[in-house]
Amino acid sequence: MSSSNSLGRRDLGRLAAAGAAAISLPSFRSQRPSDEIRVACVGIRSRGNAHIGGFSGLPGVKVVALCDVDESVLNTRLREAAEKGRPAKGYTDLRKLLEDDSIDAISLATPNHLHALHTIWACQAGKHVYVEKPISHNIWEGRQAVRAAHKYGRIVQAGTQSRSSKGIADGVAWIQAGNLGAITHAWGTCFKPRKSIGKVDGPQVVPATVHWDLYCGPRGVSPLTRRQLHYDWHWQMATGNGDLGNQGIHQMDHCRWGLGESGLAPRVFSVGGRFGYDDDGDSPNTQFICLDYEAAPLIFEVRGLPKDKAARSKNWGGSMDRRMGSSIGATIHAEGGYLHIPNYSSSRAYDKEGNLVQKWSGASNHFGNFIDAVRAGDPGKLNGGIEEGHFSSALCHMGLDSHRLGVTAGRDEIRAAIAGHGLGSSAFDRFCAHLDANEVDPAAHPATLGRTLNLDPSSEAYIDDDEARDLSRGSYVPGFEVPGDV
Repeated sequence: MSSSNSLGRRDLGRLAAAGAAAISLPSFRSQRPSDEIRVACVGIRSRGNAHIGGFSGLPGVKVVALCDVDESVLNTRLREAAEKGRPAKGYTDLRKLLEDDSIDAISLATPNHLHALHTIWACQAGKHVYVEKPISHNIWEGRQAVRAAHKYGRIVQAGTQSRSSKGIADGVAWIQAGNLGAITHAWGTCFKPRKSIGKVDGPQVVPATVHWDLYCGPRGVSPLTRRQLHYDWHWQMATGNGDLGNQGIHQMDHCRWGLGESGLAPRVFSVGGRFGYDDDGDSPNTQFICLDYEAAPLIFEVRGLPKDKAARSKNWGGSMDRRMGSSIGATIHAEGGYLHIPNYSSSRAYDKEGNLVQKWSGASNHFGNFIDAVRAGDPGKLNGGIEEGHFSSALCHMGLDSHRLGVTAGRDEIRAAIAGHGLGSSAFDRFCAHLDANEVDPAAHPATLGRTLNLDPSSEAYIDDDEARDLSRGSYVPGFEVPGDV
């Protein structure tokens, strides 16, 4: 096992040519039933481990291969699989895995910056794909993943598992039928406790078990600048999308679903920042986003701090703010009431006075839905197809693009800038009250007023803004380019 710190661009070419470091066990193809679906799980430390269990528990499905760039994680999962009587092949490089013609589908739970590229590679290799949310790291590569699925006729499911909830689908259909009058707006919240990830004083040593070049992938080899390698990648924009693209995309998807919008919003602006601590994260931990669909706007709030400063030393996780009764939820507002979606599997309708009118619950297996579609060879059977995942992922990217192109501003300046946006002004009042309760000094720690961005939904490109267009496309190093022609 070579040290990951010695891997450079030259080593990357060698690894690609040699098929990387594959840990192989005997093939099981000769024992395959004719209707068996053979799955490989990629990125298997935390959420990916749930993929292993989820697919292994489905009838007629066998997890035959595991892939992770951290050999320590990989060897642990291979050992666990063998102990359960489910031996699998092991790989550190997805490209080598994709050469195995006996594999029908892959499930991806890698860091966000790899999702679209890995999806495209898999489609090109003839594999079906289950890809975790968000399905992309920027708008353009998400659309390229959709194009690859269509071009190669692959079944690609996004990991927005609420799409397999009848309890939500029935509630959405009910409010869209006009039972509470015209829909006026949607409002989503992601109030989830997120403490500091710490602050290092220089580049950190990458564990020798990690193939760092494969981990960095399209971003290019760069220093590790956080204390914890795993999971905390969510809070650095080079690899993650903050909680907006981590937890929040589920509620963003609920909002867009409830509005009945099949596309991107033509206008976005945000206000946000990272408050309450100074750490190595660069994604907002407090933010609101206004996505101005023509029929009805979508407002989204993110908060990682608890309801007030006192809670930060007592019960951070149990003291988050709430809206409409939920810390994490989505509400579709209408003239005569609202539909509230408090979780992944239910919804409730209320009248204008807050009286419960009707409720729905229940969900089916999202992994199972993917397998059913694969077995039928019909992407139309998917509950959360790749394009639906792309739209909701891209709304999150739009909010972050606005933030990254913004400027710090005082509260009076922000109020003046958004004065014509009633819902946005209301969201800003809530934003300020939350920071005040956490005793965040607005003079010492001003918020970022995001740039207002206009977008053409048909081309999914920003209008008259080259900086925004560059952000929406990302950049890639040789060997890990998202292709312009998939």
